Amino acid sequence: MVSYPAITIEFLGTGTSSGVPMIACDCEVCRSTDPHDKRLRSSVLVRSGTTTLAVDSTPDFRWQMLRASVKHLDAILFTHPHKDHIAGLDDVRAFNYFSHVSMPVYANELTQAAIIREFPYAFAERKYPGLPEIDLHRIDLDPFVVGDITVIPILVWHLHMPVLGFRFGKFTYVTDANRIEESEKEKIKGSEVLVLNALRNEKHVSHYSLEEAMNVVRELNVPQAYFTHISHQLGKHAMVSSNLPAGMSLAYDGLIITT
Repeated sequence: MVSYPAITIEFLGTGTSSGVPMIACDCEVCRSTDPHDKRLRSSVLVRSGTTTLAVDSTPDFRWQMLRASVKHLDAILFTHPHKDHIAGLDDVRAFNYFSHVSMPVYANELTQAAIIREFPYAFAERKYPGLPEIDLHRIDLDPFVVGDITVIPILVWHLHMPVLGFRFGKFTYVTDANRIEESEKEKIKGSEVLVLNALRNEKHVSHYSLEEAMNVVRELNVPQAYFTHISHQLGKHAMVSSNLPAGMSLAYDGLIITT
């Protein structure tokens, strides 16, 4: 039997690219006073006893780190190059300042190219003092290790874009997907907890709807699932949650689980 270190996951954000509430929107979800309906852009913090990882650095990265009282970060893992998942990378400067080391960043070739394009000053030969110090590590679908955490990349599809999900022991995190090939589903099977994007009730061109996400959970027979990357179109947290079957829940910002 494979032994995994205990992993704690904190949801730093559970919203879609526009966040919830959405700018200029006056719908009942965006006007909700329930803190569960306040959703920053999607990201998670993964902690073992000795290692702390972030998955994606959203436009809300600075506030997410402050809100979660993160004092040390061992690495950032990236799922894909869309702006709502990479835009906050500049703020690793604070971690550089206090740790005096570059931030290890793990990403596939597509995402690395976007990071270099979006933050060229971080990779210039002559750098102005105080700019981000980033140590790029190219990953594919081979497992790798950061500290004491083994990471298994999982290829999923965001319409035509390849996106990486990640399995950490008994926990699997998948965002921005609307298709997973059978061979990659095998990597998820046996997980105790699965996080999966569920944008809204209506079908979407590049994201799972709530019903589609639920069907994936049923197919893979994962005992506990949390849905993330949620738009205001899905509805209020309390109402949607009351209609979900046992073993399926909406994630929310600040939720902490342990596997």
